[in-house]
Amino acid sequence: MPQGSVLGPLLYLVYTTDLLTTENTLTGTFADDTVLLASHENPITVSTRLQHHLTLLEAWATKWKIKVNETKSTQVTFTLRKGHSPPVLFSNIIIPNSPSVRYLGQHMDAKITWREHIIKKRKQIDFKFKQLYWLLGRKSPLSLENKVLVYKVAIKHIWTYGIELWDCASKSSIAILQRCQSKILRSMVDAPWYISNSRLHNDLGIPFINAVLHERSSKHHDRLEVHPNALLQPLLQTYNTRRLRRQLPIDLR
Repeated sequence: MPQGSVLGPLLYLVYTTDLLTTENTLTGTFADDTVLLASHENPITVSTRLQHHLTLLEAWATKWKIKVNETKSTQVTFTLRKGHSPPVLFSNIIIPNSPSVRYLGQHMDAKITWREHIIKKRKQIDFKFKQLYWLLGRKSPLSLENKVLVYKVAIKHIWTYGIELWDCASKSSIAILQRCQSKILRSMVDAPWYISNSRLHNDLGIPFINAVLHERSSKHHDRLEVHPNALLQPLLQTYNTRRLRRQLPIDLR
């Protein structure tokens, strides 16, 4: 089937429905993107479990004539400790260790600070705003109502994507997005320096970043409480032990 066809994703799922799994690893798939997760206090044990699963997948891919692109594969050790897990191989090629990984549009760093993800989104917003400056700029003849509509449709979705995951980022990281939004709003209305950011947001009906974080996080956890999938229930658990005084998404309710 040609790439991008309607039947392509369905036929691919049917063809790979017998993808091998193991008891000590968790497999996540979305179209042709596959992620393997293993958790243990000992990094050697983690690599051993991953290598066992990769060996099974290598035999499975050879049997069904599926080509895996090893050069696009990445190994990340999510931990607050120093160092990383021993390397693993696929088709006798070492999968490189990386301090971060991009998966389904989310940039996840090894310490789960989400700072890299927010910085990437800030650069993406700057690029999009530059393209739309002729509409959202200070000298644009477009009405203010339409400017707000363009911002919500073309720019806001960039930083709100996956917000239920990174909403627990540090205040300094979230402030990066807030400064970016305030800068765009000032350009939209050609506001002088003495107009406060609070007045800009209130007059335009655009909430602050933190307000969106709390609202989306609360709705997300309300949906989880009544969701029929039992695998999602552990996301509602609270933990008594914390490291680095970090908050969890559930703290934003």
